[in-house]
Order: sequence, then structure tokens, then C-alpha cells
Amino acid sequence: MKKLALLLLVLANFTFVHAQNSEKELIQNTEKAVKKINDTIEDEGWKAKGTVSLLLNQSSFNNWVAGGEDSFSGTLGINYDFNYKKDDLTWDNKILASYGLLQTKNADFEKKTDDRLEFNSIAGKKAFGDWYYSYFLNFRTQFTTGYLYGKDVNGKEIRTENTKFMSPGYLTTGPGIYWSKTENLKINFAPLTSKFTFVDRAYTSGIDQATGLPYVDGAYFGVDANKSMLYELGFYASVYYKLAIMTNVTAENTLNLYSNYLKDPQNVDINYSLNVIMKVNKFLSANLSFQAIYDDNAFSGFQTRQVFGVGINFGF
Repeated sequence: MKKLALLLLVLANFTFVHAQNSEKELIQNTEKAVKKINDTIEDEGWKAKGTVSLLLNQSSFNNWVAGGEDSFSGTLGINYDFNYKKDDLTWDNKILASYGLLQTKNADFEKKTDDRLEFNSIAGKKAFGDWYYSYFLNFRTQFTTGYLYGKDVNGKEIRTENTKFMSPGYLTTGPGIYWSKTENLKINFAPLTSKFTFVDRAYTSGIDQATGLPYVDGAYFGVDANKSMLYELGFYASVYYKLAIMTNVTAENTLNLYSNYLKDPQNVDINYSLNVIMKVNKFLSANLSFQAIYDDNAFSGFQTRQVFGVGINFGF
């Protein structure tokens, strides 16, 4: 009996060691396979990377004499790059998507804190030095319906539909010249750029929902009555700059400028985005997002948006 027990113990130890070795081999083989795939992709000139982030904010009050209102908000974001570089050709692509909601205790409706879908693409062929002949494309819109909020005669909160997916939608594209010293600093100039603004014809027909009066040409993102598109031709410039402020703190800056040759060229459209990531560890960070837009077709002044919170990040 003792011999049988000893034999079983030896077999168990052998099986355990063999299982451990098999597991190690499996992990090593998987790592080798992933590395081989990545090396193959890089050999072909492609590099891809991205992050998914979730920002959360919560406030709660109970018998708080100073006042306050319970609230909860969350923002989900995706930042994904897939770039190609080989010989004298480059092709950089970036997808930005984010969506956030805020719910407060006494509000009748949840409200958006963020709603963005953007795709940037620029292809280049080397001209001289760090300069490339280029062709770029930028597309922007939102995911869901946007509202204007107010109150009725009884003080109850009401909302009026004002925007939705592809209303507005922006497509900006054109040839130019592109400068890139490193992956963290890129500048593009495009002197003959076409800009298309798309809207739902329902917003430009009949009565203006915001004023209750007949629709006036250009009142909705610059689009004329009964039309669904505005075309502009102008000068476009963009700058991308990413820097390390200090250890584990990075700032990503994007600036887009556009001047319409066909109407009021002195009114330059501005779109600036800042994304600061303060990394705690592999998965946790504090994130600050700021965006400022000036577009007199949409609003006669600066539009600004800022979101700050603790983020859960996943890189891929």
C-alpha cells in the first residue's frame, strides 16, 4: 500500500511538473507567435496601436447643508492609430471616438458630456528632406441626437432636438505639403481644400425649431433653406504635437485651421483638442480632455468642452 501511495505521489508530481512546463511552453509559443505577427506587420510597413478608456465621475450628498445634487457621469473613448511607412511613402490614420452621459438626481433627462466620431487620414510621398507631397481627409460627426434644453410655463424641463448623426457631418479633404520630423510632430498645409457640411434637410425646411420663425438661409450650420449641404473651398492647416510633460504624463495636441476663400476668408475656423494622460499604472490614469471650436457657421463665438476624471485604460 505504501508503495502504491509513493507511486501515485511520484506520478502526481510528474504530471504537475509536466503541466507547468506545458503551460510555460504554451505561453512562450503564444508570445513568439504574437511577436512574429507584429514583426511581419512591421516588416510590411504597418504599425498599429490604440487605447480604450473609461472615465467615471460620481457625486453624492446626504443632509449636506452647503447644498449639492447627486450626479453620475461616464465617458467611453477610443483612440486608435494605424500607420504605414515604407521607402518614400507614408500613410497615417487615426480614429477618435468618445461618448459620455451625465445623470443628475433632479433632472428629467440625462445629458451628453461628450459625443464625437472623427477619422483623420493623410498620405504622403517624399519630396525632399522631411517634406512630403500629401493628400488628407478629415471626417467629423456625432453618434446620437443633441438637444437644446429649457423649461415650460410650469417650470418643467423640456428639450428640443437640434443635432443628430450626420447633422452636421463634416468632410474636409485636399492636396498639400506635409512636414514630419518625428511621429510626435507633424504639420500639414493644404492651400486648395474642399470642405463639405452635411445636414438633414428637415432642419433647413419650413420653420426654424430654435426660433419658431421661417428658416433663414445659413441659420443652421451655414446651410441655405431646403438644402442639405454647404460647399466651401479654402486653405487648411493642421498641427499634431505630442510631448512628455514629466514622467508618466503626456499631452497630445491637435490644431486644425480653415479659411474659406468663397466667403469671409478672415473668419478662420479653429478646432483645437488637448488630451492629457497622467498614468498611475498599466490600467489606471487621470485623464483630462479639452476641446475648443470656433466656427461662425455653427455659433458666433468659441465652443469649449472639458472632461476630467479617473480613467480605466486598455491598450491594444
